[in-house]
Amino acid sequence: MGILWTILIGFLIGLVARAIMPGKQEAGFIKTTLLGIGGSLVGSFLVRGIGWGQGVGFIGSVVGAIIILAVVGMMNKD
Repeated sequence: MGILWTILIGFLIGLVARAIMPGKQEAGFIKTTLLGIGGSLVGSFLVRGIGWGQGVGFIGSVVGAIIILAVVGMMNKD
């Protein structure tokens, strides 16, 4: 059951990040879910690095996903 929650929450985080980030990000269900899960990992890494605690919330996960979208957007600019 934990994997299903991870997929669902990752998908929601990815959707919110894509809605906030300007521009066109073409991604299906799987890429959006992976974006959200990766955003949670990046957000938790940043929170621990700053020293604000152990866990990361929904907003921290969305910020992490936006960071990933920004980096991918810079890499794809040709």
